[in-house]
Amino acid sequence: MTQQPSSKLTCGIFDHLDDDGRDVGRQYEDRLILAEACDRLGFYAYHVAEHCTPHGRGPSPGLFLSSVTQRTRHLRLGPFVMLLNFYHPLRAFEEICMLDQLSGGRLELGLGRGGLPVELSCFGICEDAAPSRYEEANDILLKAMTGGALSYQGRHFQLNEVPLTLTTHQRPSPPIWVTTNRLDTAIWAAGNGANLACVGPSVGVRKISDAYRTHRERSPCAPDRGPFVGLLRMVVIGRSETDAYSLARSAYEQWLRSFKFLYELNDIPTPQALPPTFDAAIESELCVVGTPTPVRRLLLNQLEEGGANYLLCQLAFGNLPLDASLYAARTIQSELLGHP
Repeated sequence: MTQQPSSKLTCGIFDHLDDDGRDVGRQYEDRLILAEACDRLGFYAYHVAEHCTPHGRGPSPGLFLSSVTQRTRHLRLGPFVMLLNFYHPLRAFEEICMLDQLSGGRLELGLGRGGLPVELSCFGICEDAAPSRYEEANDILLKAMTGGALSYQGRHFQLNEVPLTLTTHQRPSPPIWVTTNRLDTAIWAAGNGANLACVGPSVGVRKISDAYRTHRERSPCAPDRGPFVGLLRMVVIGRSETDAYSLARSAYEQWLRSFKFLYELNDIPTPQALPPTFDAAIESELCVVGTPTPVRRLLLNQLEEGGANYLLCQLAFGNLPLDASLYAARTIQSELLGHP
């Protein structure tokens, strides 16, 4: 049975698995150690991005998450998001079923199409075809969740009475997530019973979360439980403010280089919303940095202002050492998860 969110604040982990400048095998092991710690500390879920650049050393999130399933017992997990344009939808469905079964029904399924055309082009997908290809793949995937033989006739995919021999552990499907700062996508998520995650200044997120809740309440597809509205923040907590800012500045600069890799390689302007410096990341609320008590206050204020009830903490990014990520996780447990 699908785990339901509680009425108090819930915290999860978001991870780009971006290049930390070290051996990739060592980085995977450090992230598994972090996942084990978050499992013990009571975090809700571990969400992993999907990219095929230094911005994401986990180009196949299912492979990494299958290891997480074996190293944890309670922590929920999933791709955030699974880029459906990189998959045949039948293959995506089979991987989803396997991961949900391997985890004993702990899968949280983020779905998306991918936003950077040059990244899609690596897989032979043209920019013009990406939206309709994603829509078809999404339709097929949701249809496959209902079980039975699968048939579909579309522009990109044709399936004729394909027998589905796997099912998800959670019925009728794992919880579905959408990440966006667009009103139309938030309304789609509300109408289809999906959870929502946002990034950006809280005042802007509030417009999205208000629209989402309004349409969720009106939607006949909405389940009985209250939905998750997630707010993503990079969080660095230090024993002193000087230490916290020193760690965070270096980590953000490394993360930024990885983010910009494909843009600079192909002479493409970076997104306007991307903070170009660490100071801008603080100003835009992407990064929350400091000692435990001020960080707790800032996060709670931003969650309230943004209308969010789920804090998505990016505790490992850039060249942050594992010890810093573990310290932040323990502090969030005591300062946020440990409070009513």
